[in-house]
Amino acid sequence: MSSPKIWTHKGTFLLAAVGSAVGLGNLWRFPYLTGENGGGAFILIYALTIAVVGIPILIAESLLGRASRKSPIMGMKYLTKSHGTSSNWQIIGWMGAAAAFIILSFYSVIAGWAIHYTGLMFSGSLSGASSETIGAAFGDLLASPGLLLLYHTLFILASGAIVGMGIHKGIESGLRFMMPALFFILLIVLAYGIIAGDAVAAMKFLFTFNLSDLSLEGWLQAMGQSFFTLSLGMGAIMAYGAYMSSEASLTRTAISIAVVDTVIALLAGIAIFALVFGSGMEAGQGPGLMFVTLPIAFADLPGGILLGGIFFILVIGAALTSAISLVEPVAAFLVEKYGLSRPTAVGIMIAGCWLLGLVTVFSFNIWSEGTITHTLFNRSPFDVLEFVTNILMPLGGLLIALFAGWALSRDEVIREMATNDQWFKVWQFLVRFIAPTAVAFVFLRTIPQVEGYLIPAVGSVLIIGAFTAGRSFMVNNKAN
Repeated sequence: MSSPKIWTHKGTFLLAAVGSAVGLGNLWRFPYLTGENGGGAFILIYALTIAVVGIPILIAESLLGRASRKSPIMGMKYLTKSHGTSSNWQIIGWMGAAAAFIILSFYSVIAGWAIHYTGLMFSGSLSGASSETIGAAFGDLLASPGLLLLYHTLFILASGAIVGMGIHKGIESGLRFMMPALFFILLIVLAYGIIAGDAVAAMKFLFTFNLSDLSLEGWLQAMGQSFFTLSLGMGAIMAYGAYMSSEASLTRTAISIAVVDTVIALLAGIAIFALVFGSGMEAGQGPGLMFVTLPIAFADLPGGILLGGIFFILVIGAALTSAISLVEPVAAFLVEKYGLSRPTAVGIMIAGCWLLGLVTVFSFNIWSEGTITHTLFNRSPFDVLEFVTNILMPLGGLLIALFAGWALSRDEVIREMATNDQWFKVWQFLVRFIAPTAVAFVFLRTIPQVEGYLIPAVGSVLIIGAFTAGRSFMVNNKAN
């Protein structure tokens, strides 16, 4: 058996995990949710959830990857056998790989929009354009399957090329260049936003502590964002953890990832909303903020077109570092299971994602209405794909917490975490009971059909399931 591949530098896992975590959601979702849900109050709930749910599960997923030294699918197969647990727990690996595959298929299409806008900015096409013209430009892009397909192809080929070059020459070298470059670009955009925009209004929007504005839905959004932002439950952290040095601290690294991810999201929020408010516009969210509101703001501000092009390079880079983490879980599995070369495995992975991405491409134009998914689910094909991943990720995270919390022995966890008994007990309590309960409610929030009295009922079933899983593990351990 060949020795497992390890990152050349201990800090690479931190770069890789932060690269996976920092993506489009940090740039267009987190800042808006913060401003609309009480500012500092939302950040407080978000930080608490990161501490008691996100970091413990991040440690758990990293631990499973490092303990197995394999891809998520093969790693869970190894861990279930070595720990004498049911083979059904192998579904964790399969769910993570499936989530990564589906997410990459539509993430690539959305990231391609940034390629289009980078060209528009640097070419000067939007210079002096009216808000109506800029708004119509986004609609024209979505209505053009040819353009969407071109950008989707370019982006997914770039992602595959980096991963196909290997762990060290491709992923590690790429991240060691891209992550510092992205942070530098973010600082440039932030400085421009402070100088040319309205940073005071942005700070007030993001950080004013308004507890009355934080509704129950806001609490759930804070919990959901804290989970999804760390890329948990989609195989990426487990895959990267397999290459993590045994000397690297799981706890310190997990805390660092959470802090850096949050800081980048907040800095991006200050920069973006300083520009938005500086041009006299209202805050928005989602694609409209990124591809309509911001281009209008850049067109209105001095030197904005050039900075707009630089900003969209940041968007492409953030999306790319996330995308390569989505390629790795499936590609690594194909290499381990079938003995394929890495370029071949990556080629198969991105070819499949490219084909599935056509569903998203056509959802915005040819299949915008009248498809079977509209008939059955009242959703576009793209919305269905996104909905499936919103189920797979929290459910996978819940199972990761339960497996790590109940199946792994005290000595094994303490050895991997290089920690003391006190922190082990705290971590174990969080991943056994607190994290699964919180993730269960995040999971329920993704299902619109679960309303009213069904929420506590189904929530109770999931919580009881967590305790039942724990009891099953304890019985098995005594029997062994």
